[in-house]
Amino acid sequence: MTSEKTKIIASTLLWIAIPITADQMTHKFKSPSFSGTNTSSHYLTIENQTFNRKADIEAEIKAYQEELERDAENTTLARFIRNLESRIYAELSRQLVNNLFGDTMSTSGILELEGNTIEYFIDGDFITLIITDANGNSTEITLPVGDFYF
Repeated sequence: MTSEKTKIIASTLLWIAIPITADQMTHKFKSPSFSGTNTSSHYLTIENQTFNRKADIEAEIKAYQEELERDAENTTLARFIRNLESRIYAELSRQLVNNLFGDTMSTSGILELEGNTIEYFIDGDFITLIITDANGNSTEITLPVGDFYF
């Protein structure tokens, strides 16, 4: 037991010999919202993050909408309709040119197309085209018959 008592006494003396120091405990908030330190830059950072996130969301929504529009325009049906319209307009144009300049020319005619009216008259030396849109605005084009070559 003496060795145990010796150990206890030695450890007690060791603890007494070590100087003990203490300081006042103070609490400081780390968040600038509570402490006031660098508050303005903290608020600016929060505002910038909020603004950037909203801008990213809006850009993402716009990109998605544009992708949907592109996908709708590139379906097989949409491409078929565009091709068919193109061929119909080409055929109408060919027929109009044949009526104006072909072997069997007609002296006048009217073509209605999607609310627009195209009228033509041939008076011997000139061909007159009058194009009237859906709002009533008209454009008149006069072409010489004999001098019109490509």
